[in-house]
Amino acid sequence: MSEANNNKQQPCEEQNLSEILRVRREKLKALQDAGKNPFFETRYDVSHHAQEVKDNFDAMEGRTITLGGRLMSKRGMGKVSFCDLQDRSGRIQLYARRDEMDEVVYDEFKKYDIGDIVGVCGEVFRTQRGEMSIRVKDIKLLSKSLQPLPEKFHGLTDKELRYRQRYVDLIVNPESKRNFEIRSKFVAYLRRYLDDLGFMEVETPVLSPIAGGANARPFITHHNTLDIDMYMRIATELHLKRLIVGGMERVYEVGRIFRNEGMDTKHNPEFTTCELYQAFTNLDGMMDILEGILSGAAKEILGTYQVNWLGNEIDLTPSWKRVTMADAVKEVTGADFMTIEGDAEAAVALAKSVGVDMDGVDKTWGNALYETFDQKVEETLIQPTFITMYPVEVSPLAKRSPADPHLTERYEMFICGCEMGNAFSELNDPIDQYERFKKQAEKRAEGDEEADMMDDDFVLALEYGMPPTGGLGFGIDRCAMMLCGTDSIRDVILFPTMKPLAE
Repeated sequence: MSEANNNKQQPCEEQNLSEILRVRREKLKALQDAGKNPFFETRYDVSHHAQEVKDNFDAMEGRTITLGGRLMSKRGMGKVSFCDLQDRSGRIQLYARRDEMDEVVYDEFKKYDIGDIVGVCGEVFRTQRGEMSIRVKDIKLLSKSLQPLPEKFHGLTDKELRYRQRYVDLIVNPESKRNFEIRSKFVAYLRRYLDDLGFMEVETPVLSPIAGGANARPFITHHNTLDIDMYMRIATELHLKRLIVGGMERVYEVGRIFRNEGMDTKHNPEFTTCELYQAFTNLDGMMDILEGILSGAAKEILGTYQVNWLGNEIDLTPSWKRVTMADAVKEVTGADFMTIEGDAEAAVALAKSVGVDMDGVDKTWGNALYETFDQKVEETLIQPTFITMYPVEVSPLAKRSPADPHLTERYEMFICGCEMGNAFSELNDPIDQYERFKKQAEKRAEGDEEADMMDDDFVLALEYGMPPTGGLGFGIDRCAMMLCGTDSIRDVILFPTMKPLAE
């Protein structure tokens, strides 16, 4: 089709839409003038849902029930009409005959539009073609749809429009609704799993005068009464560990996190995490918990340990691979950093020899090891893999390894090259913690907006004594992405952050 024809067609489409909008508003006005304003309806008692009828059809056949939902299609044949009614559980066919209903009600029903919300009273039966249906006895308009739904064969296919108009997306795209059902079931499973282990769910502040617990750029706001700038939290870690000091021993929080950083298919400025802390355990205990949560959730929600994600068949069967960062680097690149441990110059040279870009990075042994892993190894980790023993330089809140002071008892778990969880044997030495905060604060003063701030109160809390503790944090959104098999975080966040449309 030529550009000229395209230009001619667009006004025609706009005219058609304008006509539809006009007609629907005229129908509404006619109802209001007749004293039948659908927006005055306040309640309709629903006894059953569509899928419930289908699942229990033999027992329910012949019973009169009530349903509420949205009309998704209409097929009229004179005195007989067929419709599809959609509720929260799915769709079911409506069968309406003029001679089996009040004629006035039937005639009004014939004027209803696709998208209208109705209440239906009818008998469960099967049509001659075998379709499980509802033989309508009465139908009532509960809310008028003034906007047409997307054309049924193409639906709402524009991804950006789906994210902006999630309400329409949920109406016409069943896979979107499925994603959020899976997400909800995952969070429910997570809470049940941790509760059964004796964890207590708590809530910590979203606003704080200090942004800590992660290397991330925060959002800044201002508290008028106190006349101070505050930060929206970038992690829940430091408050949760204060509770471990207080003797709670096992705590977790599922909460919203805010980071003023880039956006892509795996990152949204606001997202949901679960952080948990358990006294008297270590890194190994945290590996067992994350493995148990993800494998157990897959089995319960999907019925299998096998998941297809980002083009890969993932096996979540328990007993995942566990390997140190240095060994993983050696396995993939051949570079053995442990033979030159502590030698910064040699480590930087070794990293560069395998193609690692060290520009803009502090030239230390630990940073050279980490950058080699980050640039060369991470993307190769397809099946669930725990990478352990991170350098001190990149782990300011983790406990040093008793066997090697250059390393910390920290892990990250990867699937399909994506970081799925971050855990430590938590640092509980207040003197060591103060020195690490001090180094982070120096970086921040030099312009690193993602470096940790000094948190004197947290150091004070550690001075009262925190038991050996394991801590774990992971993103709910990314776990949902994996379970849903979707490649964008926006597919599992109901209302993702979007750039406003130009006016």
